[in-house]
Amino acid sequence: MKRSILIFAVLIAFSTAGVQPAAAQNRYIVRTTGGLTSVLNLCLAANCQVQGSLDGSVGQTYLVTSTDNLITNLLNGTLDLLELLLGIKSIESDQLLPIPLKPISNFPPGLNDRTPVNYYGTLVWHGYAAQPAAQIIRLTDAQNGFNVSGTGIVAVIDTGVDTSHPVLQPVLLPGYDFTRNQAGASEWLDVPQLQNGDNDDNSNDQGPVIVQQSSAAILDQSSAAILDGGPYSAFGHGTMTTGLVHLVAPRAKILPLKAFTSYGTGYLSNIVAALYYAVQNQANVVNMSFDVSTPSAALSQAVSYANQNGVVLVAAAGNENTSAPVYPAALNGNVLGIASTTNWDARSSFSNYGNSDVWIAAPGEYIISTFPGGSYASASGTSFSSPLVAGTAALLLSAQASLNQATAASALSHAVQLTPDLHNGRLDVYQAVSAWVNSSSSSGSGSCALLCW
Repeated sequence: MKRSILIFAVLIAFSTAGVQPAAAQNRYIVRTTGGLTSVLNLCLAANCQVQGSLDGSVGQTYLVTSTDNLITNLLNGTLDLLELLLGIKSIESDQLLPIPLKPISNFPPGLNDRTPVNYYGTLVWHGYAAQPAAQIIRLTDAQNGFNVSGTGIVAVIDTGVDTSHPVLQPVLLPGYDFTRNQAGASEWLDVPQLQNGDNDDNSNDQGPVIVQQSSAAILDQSSAAILDGGPYSAFGHGTMTTGLVHLVAPRAKILPLKAFTSYGTGYLSNIVAALYYAVQNQANVVNMSFDVSTPSAALSQAVSYANQNGVVLVAAAGNENTSAPVYPAALNGNVLGIASTTNWDARSSFSNYGNSDVWIAAPGEYIISTFPGGSYASASGTSFSSPLVAGTAALLLSAQASLNQATAASALSHAVQLTPDLHNGRLDVYQAVSAWVNSSSSSGSGSCALLCW
């Protein structure tokens, strides 16, 4: 009874505090040990509205909105009291994050190599299947040498995907759109003036053009006109990262999770929700081709939840040419941060480096992948290095099922040594699978042997 009276008194004190309302709704991510009831009590006192759970059945992370500044009102020496009374662990602003993009200035030859080849039951362009990046990482050697082609589910948190792309359609799961809070993950919803699937890869007016200054795509002239110089700076990003996972692990299922819009931004809350969704929908690997410069308690908790459930997390190390930590890549031991290298095994000039962000590197310049409209495109950035490693994790899984974050990190550390600022070196898929198969065989069932760290 005394506790209830104390809580009521504190809530009254908060609700009567003088604040200046902002013109727009502010968004916050609230973590609690007290479930929905504690967040409802918080909002009763602080004039906020609970928008919903971000972590599904876990029930400890919520999105709330308010016209007031909760950070100012609630964190001025009161967090300890709130934690004691309501179970509130943290309150943080819901940041609007950019998708990382790098300019591209020319076309790799592979974009004109349209010879159809059979790739694990699907016709693809030869320029996609046999691109330099695939050869550098010894992809075919690993696939053929160990008879692995990927298994399990790889979740891709990005801008969505072209759900009807003929290369990707056979392996795509339905996915979810967190930007609209609805089932599905189509990129086309952001660009209604482009007709989904109307492009014909063999039409005469299609050729490589630079769109959004960040990718060179095979597009018809009308599509190019809409995208070039328009607001759709990240259109196709998710289809490209998905296509690279598929290139490496063509038999793995892919779960597209749309947390970013094709305009190039996405809320931190959508990323957090997507991570929980991936775990609760049986994902084995998650690719995260984005970064943020500031740590987030909610993101860290979601990462830990994924690790505890045996999910392997892979993230881009960032394109800022710095050794400063970016997240989630810098969550060492919980996330594999991936830097970018050139086709000559040097660190890309734009790539972040250093042990804070980088576990290994992978090719990330003029990478060729799938693009909306049943087409193909080329782009550069650590965004496109990361899915090559995520796909490799799915290959490891098909070689030996007992994979987790630590064992995947250990296997992938068997890389081609380059410079110390790229930590363990550049991805070698053959070495990674070989190390995993041999270590798993020698350690025996259920034992982690040399793979624990």
